[in-house]
Amino acid sequence: MGVVYKAEDSRLGRKVALKFLPEDTRSDPDALERFRREARAASALNHPGICTIYDIGEHEGRPFIVMELLEGETIKSRIASGPLSEEEVVDAAFQIADALDAAHRRGVVHRDIKPANLFVTREGRVKLLDFGLAKLGKKSAMEAVEASALATAGVSQEMLTSPGTALGTIAYMSPEQARGEEVDARSDIFSFGVVLYEMATGQRAFPGGSAAVIFEAILNRQPAPLASLQPGLSPGLCRVVEKAMQKDPQTRPATAGAMRADLERVKRELESQRAGSAPSRAEPPESGGSSAAGPKSVAVLYFENLSGAREDEFFRDGMTEDVITELSKVRRLHVFPRATVLPFRGQAATATDVGRQLKADYVLAGSLRRAGNRLRINAQLVDARTDFPLWAERYDRELQDIFEVQDEIARKIAEALRVALTPQEEKALAHKPTENPQAYDFFLRARGYARRMTRLDLEIAIDFYEQAIELDSRFALAYAGLAAACANFFLWHARGEENWMHKGVEACERALELDPKLAEALAARAMLFESEGKLDLAARYARRALAIKPDCDGAYVPLGRSLLRSDRLEELGEIADRAMEMSGNEYNAHPPFIIAFERLGQEAKAGELRLRTVRALEEQLRQVPEDARAWVLLASNHAKLRENEAASRELQKAISLRPNDSNIAYNAACAYALMGKKAESLALLKRLGEMGNFRFDWAARDSDLASLHDDPEFQRLVAEDRAKDQ
Repeated sequence: MGVVYKAEDSRLGRKVALKFLPEDTRSDPDALERFRREARAASALNHPGICTIYDIGEHEGRPFIVMELLEGETIKSRIASGPLSEEEVVDAAFQIADALDAAHRRGVVHRDIKPANLFVTREGRVKLLDFGLAKLGKKSAMEAVEASALATAGVSQEMLTSPGTALGTIAYMSPEQARGEEVDARSDIFSFGVVLYEMATGQRAFPGGSAAVIFEAILNRQPAPLASLQPGLSPGLCRVVEKAMQKDPQTRPATAGAMRADLERVKRELESQRAGSAPSRAEPPESGGSSAAGPKSVAVLYFENLSGAREDEFFRDGMTEDVITELSKVRRLHVFPRATVLPFRGQAATATDVGRQLKADYVLAGSLRRAGNRLRINAQLVDARTDFPLWAERYDRELQDIFEVQDEIARKIAEALRVALTPQEEKALAHKPTENPQAYDFFLRARGYARRMTRLDLEIAIDFYEQAIELDSRFALAYAGLAAACANFFLWHARGEENWMHKGVEACERALELDPKLAEALAARAMLFESEGKLDLAARYARRALAIKPDCDGAYVPLGRSLLRSDRLEELGEIADRAMEMSGNEYNAHPPFIIAFERLGQEAKAGELRLRTVRALEEQLRQVPEDARAWVLLASNHAKLRENEAASRELQKAISLRPNDSNIAYNAACAYALMGKKAESLALLKRLGEMGNFRFDWAARDSDLASLHDDPEFQRLVAEDRAKDQ
């Protein structure tokens, strides 16, 4: 029907599409009328699911339409390789029904609903195209069928007996349209049902090699039941499609809005089933590898930092982790979480080594060199079993292109592994956390410093988060990061300084206002609730974060602490393995699970986890030797393991780094008590009591201080503390 060019509107500075009639049809009055009708019909509508018409004009005798530029593919192209998943069908159907409802309410009947006129953008938005046959007013029955079957530009009567554009149009006609009768919105609903049938099954509802055969089938024959072609389809979707394809218009849904409501119910049912029975996509396949039907497992190694600068380490880490996050959005891929691949950072391990250790099918490795705002990124996807490279690419880009690079890497990997992306996945991959590359750079630096957990590092992180927010006031992830940093600062370095709590809550509320489903913001809110003693809320928010993002940074810390403080020990035991897998070296997540296993009498599990915690703490101290909290926790664990000499050395380091820190003092008191050094332990506890920010009631229930519980001096301190409440 037309020739379309990508163009730039020089007046408004936007990219558009210019649609021209082909040279050989511009003198055809029918083609010209259809062309004008398309512009009139679509321009009368304003809906995100309908391609926008900006203008109409003429150049050197050739009429053109200026329209919204769309990038993606048609439904026709998508189903050429087979049926879509039920989730894709329902999501697209809901959007199409919404667009049709908007058109019908404005009195516009499309009359040419078919896969080629439904376009899926890269963001997953379905757009209704080509209103060239749209009915704006009353038309005669004969004109309706002639317009639908014959008015396609350049199509002759003979072409109707061979496959092609005209046959494509005929195959989706309603019975009343095929008979040349008056049509209304219910005709579009029938055509819509026929399209959904093909999307769900990969087969046409009314196949045929000629117009006569197709017309006969539309008028007289019922298509094969959907369930017979795709047994896995839900009964709800089958009912929606079959109801739309009723021969009698009176028995179809009265409006597209009614059909949309039916689809909404199907959508909710599918989501409910998925939430109740589907395993987390972060869980590896049972065999440790992929199968024909199962997900393909990919390990993304930390990119090599070729520039060597410390600041670029943060950027490299952030870039790698965001590629992991992007790939995790693809349901048919099992992507190993950050914690699993972190031990390989900086190691000279080959793809086959990593694949063997992790039982990964594929490994993505690469390098990054940064010079100012210029980036050079090399990436390579390798089959871990054969060491054969499946895909490789080099990107020489500006910093501002970093999101496009991450997006493209994820898409190329999916393509190399022959994994088709759903519209929802396309939309998720296209999402950018911020439009400001400098804000993103500050954010990555902030996240890197925040993970080091020292007082100074958290102060630096907070400053970088605030700079990111100053550059982009709608940067939800930066607000979430700021909230988490404030919560950690309050929890580990500034107990009693409520201003940090207020600042964290304010940042968190802003993050959730911008994105109510942002996992990092929900995790930060859980941290703040736990610090406030609102344990049920903390656990609830942490679980919500983990449901959205199973390896959400920091979420297991408030969840574990809240469950422990609520004495929900069995729950801690049930989620311990998952928590350790997802938390990795995040050592603050470990203690509640160790304590739970000890209280449950599962000493073997507690000991196993304690050794894992020691390794995590040692790794942290290799990178951040000034982390006093890591030193004191390492000392406590060594004391539990009866390694008193090592514990004593580590305690001295912790106390010398932060001599006036109440948190360090309490943990040191516990470690001394475990080693049987009661005098040292009691001295520290007395100091805490004198500082006025400590309650002995907790100490009386702490098993690490069991050696003191019968001590008269300790009992006196507990009694005095309890008397304050009377």
